[in-house]
Amino acid sequence: MVNYLRLSVTDRCNLRCIYCVPREGLPLVDHSQILTYEEMLRLVRIGVQMGIKKVRITGGEPLLRKGIVWFIGELNSIEGLEKITLTTNGVYLPEMARPLKEAGLKGINISLDSLDPRLFKHITGMDCQERVIRGIEACQEAGIHPIKLNSVVIRGINDKEVTQLASLTFERDWHVRFIEFMPVSNGIFWSRERVVGHKEILERLSSEFGPLEELPHENLGGPARCFRLRGAKGIVGLISPVTHNFCESCNRIRITARGGLKTCLFSASEIPIIQLLRSGLSDHEIRSVLEEAIREKKRAKKEAATHSIRISSDYMSQIGG
Repeated sequence: MVNYLRLSVTDRCNLRCIYCVPREGLPLVDHSQILTYEEMLRLVRIGVQMGIKKVRITGGEPLLRKGIVWFIGELNSIEGLEKITLTTNGVYLPEMARPLKEAGLKGINISLDSLDPRLFKHITGMDCQERVIRGIEACQEAGIHPIKLNSVVIRGINDKEVTQLASLTFERDWHVRFIEFMPVSNGIFWSRERVVGHKEILERLSSEFGPLEELPHENLGGPARCFRLRGAKGIVGLISPVTHNFCESCNRIRITARGGLKTCLFSASEIPIIQLLRSGLSDHEIRSVLEEAIREKKRAKKEAATHSIRISSDYMSQIGG
């Protein structure tokens, strides 16, 4: 069942992560071609009527968009929407964590690819690791829960930090999630040899910390398999789209920064929802389009599950991370 909407509010980002966008940046979508907050709220209300229970706000960097705290507050007022979360690079969290919590944010995912400030700068293109760490602490102090720390693991870059990052879960009730390096963003820097599969990560963690306890799948969760290290307060998650295809269990659809509906991250096509919204269609007609897209997603699941992952020409900042 599709009950989870990933909603990109901008394609702008203040970082230049090596796996996401070229260092020189990308052409940006004109502001007039990005959904307004009012259009997004209309879409979410229609989606909730269809069974959407969770919305994750993404970008680009969603905290760059003016009015984002107000928008989260408006989402929080939609009856039937159970969970509002956000994915961010964390740079603006020292100032924004508390307002986000007060607006109704129920959880947050923060990119943390390295604990080494120099390597962090190499990966992101910006010397801002200290601000991100302060942002994580600010979320803790504000009471945002759960706090999930996302690390894209790349062989030869940051894969030696897997055990160090996982050890953060001993002292804090944080989720540290290891994401396989995916061939998105036109395959920037990607090769099969740079992928560190979840089996290898589990072996490293077991070798360092002993047997891991596998945990039940969280309600309204994404594709992560979750484990607890012995004696840890927090959770380790593994997201493995390259080595373990999870198409058949996928419960998500996406609205991109350019106002398109994608039923799969790796799909080459999308439905121009922004044009439909602005063409005068009724809520009932918009809902019919969404329902047909979801039916097509269900039909495609079994076929997709037998195919190997392909390089996507879309950049993550444009799709919505």
